[in-house]
Formats: sequence, C-alpha cells, structure tokens
Amino acid sequence: MNSLPPVTRSRREIGLTIAGILLIAANMRAAITSVGPLINQISSSYQLSSELSGLLTSMPLLAFAVMSLVAPRISERFGAERSLLYSLVLLIAGMLVRAIPGAPALFVGTALLGLAIAVSNVLLPSIIKRDFPTGIGLLTGSYSVTMSMFAAIASGAAVPLSSMPGWDWNLSLLVWVLLAVIALVAWLPRSLKAKPAGTLRAPGSLSSMFRSPLAWRITFFMGLQSMTFYVTIAWLPAILLERGFSAAAGGWMLSLMQLVSLPTSFFLPVWASRMRTQVPLVLASGITSLCAYSGLLWGSTDLSVLWIILLGLSQGATISLALTFFGLRTRNAAEAARLSGMAQAFGYLLAALGPVLLGTLHDSFNSWNPVLAVLLLVSLTVLLLGLGAGRSRYVSPPEAVSTDSSPRPAG
Repeated sequence: MNSLPPVTRSRREIGLTIAGILLIAANMRAAITSVGPLINQISSSYQLSSELSGLLTSMPLLAFAVMSLVAPRISERFGAERSLLYSLVLLIAGMLVRAIPGAPALFVGTALLGLAIAVSNVLLPSIIKRDFPTGIGLLTGSYSVTMSMFAAIASGAAVPLSSMPGWDWNLSLLVWVLLAVIALVAWLPRSLKAKPAGTLRAPGSLSSMFRSPLAWRITFFMGLQSMTFYVTIAWLPAILLERGFSAAAGGWMLSLMQLVSLPTSFFLPVWASRMRTQVPLVLASGITSLCAYSGLLWGSTDLSVLWIILLGLSQGATISLALTFFGLRTRNAAEAARLSGMAQAFGYLLAALGPVLLGTLHDSFNSWNPVLAVLLLVSLTVLLLGLGAGRSRYVSPPEAVSTDSSPRPAG
C-alpha cells in the first residue's frame, strides 16, 4: 500500500510531516494518564473527595467535548497546521498552570491542557485523510500506537518519578512539558509553510452529520469506548489496590494495559483499511473486552495479568477502529474533520461522566465490583454499535462529494 502523498512534496517534507504528527500524538494522552497512579497523592494533598478526584480525570474529557465542535471551524479560520501549533502552545501553558500550588490551578490547568489536546484529537485524522489518502490505516495506526506508548510510559513512570529525592507528584506531572516543547519546535516549520486558512473547507456543514445514523453510531461507539478507557485509567490502580496490589504495582499494571494495546493500535487500522467491512475486527475486539472485564469481576486474582493484557488488547483495538472510521466513512478531509468533531464532542461528553458517576457508585457500595459490572455492560453496547459502524458505507450521500474529495484507500 502506497502511503505517500502526491509527488509535489519532497521526501524530506513528507518525513518531517510524519515526524510532526507522531510527536503531536506522543503528547495527546501522557499529560492525562500520568494522573491516575498519582490520584491518591493528589487527593491527599488537596483533600479531594472521590467525586472531585473523578472530576479531575473527567476535566480533560469535558474540555474535549467543548473544543471538538469548535476545532473544525478553528481549522477553517487559521489552517489545520497553525491550529495544531497553537494547541501545543496551549498544552504547555496548561501544564505550567497545573503545576502552580493549589486545587484551583490544578483544575484550571487540567482544563486548558484538555482544550489543547482536543484540537489534535479532531484535526490529526483530517490531516491524514487530506495528505495521506492512501495511507489512512498505516498512519492512523502509527499515531495511535505512539499515543498509547507514551500514555503507558506516563502511567508507569508517574509513581517512581514522584518518589525520586526532591521530587513530588507535581514535578512528576510537570516533566511532560518537555515533550510538548519538543513537539512544538518540530511542528513550527511545517505550520509556517502551510496555508494560513481554508485548508479543510468544503461544502457541507456539521449539522449534516447530525442527520446521519451512521455518524451517530460512530459517535456512540467512540464515546462509550472512551468511557471504559478513562474509567479504567482513573480507577484501575484503586481496583487492584482493593485486590491486594501495591500502589506502585497498580501503576505498572495500568502501564502494562497500555503497552499491550500497542500491537492492536497499530495493526487494526492497517487491516481495517484493507477490508471492505470491519465487522470481523469489531467482533474480535468486543469479545476480548467482554472476557477482560468478566475476568476482573469474577475471575481469579492470580490471573489479573491475563485480564489486564486482554483489556489492553481490546482498548487498543476499539480506539484505533474509532479513529479509522473517521477516514473510512467520510469522502473528504473536511467531512472527516466534522465527523471527528461530532464524534469526539458528544463521545467525550459521554465519556466524561464515567469516572465521576462510577466513582460515586463505588462510594455507595464501598466496592469496585458494581463498577466492573457496569463496564461489562458498556463493553457489550460498544460491540453492538460497532457492528453497525463497521459496515462499508459513508456518512453522506454521493451528491455530497466535493472537488477536494480524497480517494478511499484501496481494499
């Protein structure tokens, strides 16, 4: 499969663009996933309740929901490349504000970095659709696995970094600002060369997505999958702590979950782009997820590593399928940005409720078993939605195709 854009761009430009995309992807979860293993330390420092601790994890998702509907219009105003550059600046600012002592700065900084990451969430799939129309699967897999890899590193390193001499949980979170600075420097030349605006403008509107049943299936597939992911990110260390694991072991198990998601994060989009229908992949990932949550709920604690591995494989598969649907179910880059914006706005709003509501559910029963039961039911719903989203169709009718339409990948 040829993954190169038109030959008018040099190999060096292509390489720098891909490197920039991957560096941006590396920043899309690390600032968030590093919080989960430190949540007990953070809560102790600022005397946060379970609800406020859950809200801290949900804050980026609420920001995702708010910004995702706005991001396509920001791209049309400033251009996709410059919008991503500004988002990196905002990400750095958010992490710096979060490091200021005090609970208000913690929540404000978390909201700012969530707004910044939301722009990348929406615009990276559309840039790939526009610049690499025959390599959607390969590049989606590449940036998805990069995102997951750095998310895993951030989770696993959070507690050890906070335990270093002279360090605390605040410095452990702040260290990721260095990665954002590297991405900013790498993306700057690409953004300065890009057209200032209109790079993703095309006929149609976001409201047309609201009339598409397929767009809604993808939206809820994305949202409920994200709910399971962020609830797991927030509470898996605490769930394992209840089952006899140490805090450090819980952090590394969370890291393991994300590390084993890397193969499915990479290969699923590649396979999906070569298949006429993605239903078999949806079935495989859905059944794996059901087995994982069933094992955590009813299985032996001695097999916890197995349940975590299955969970990681399914999480990597479902999120990468959702991201791939943005390209495979749309006809051009503008439509991909709108579907991405809709799916992530409503999807992350749905996902944001998860850590707060399920944290409250735990407090009501003083047990994580009801939480795992809810996650099992949500995973079943994700599977059923995916069966519809995986069928070979587009979110818009043929007459919606514009002159800037990108070809669909072969297969």
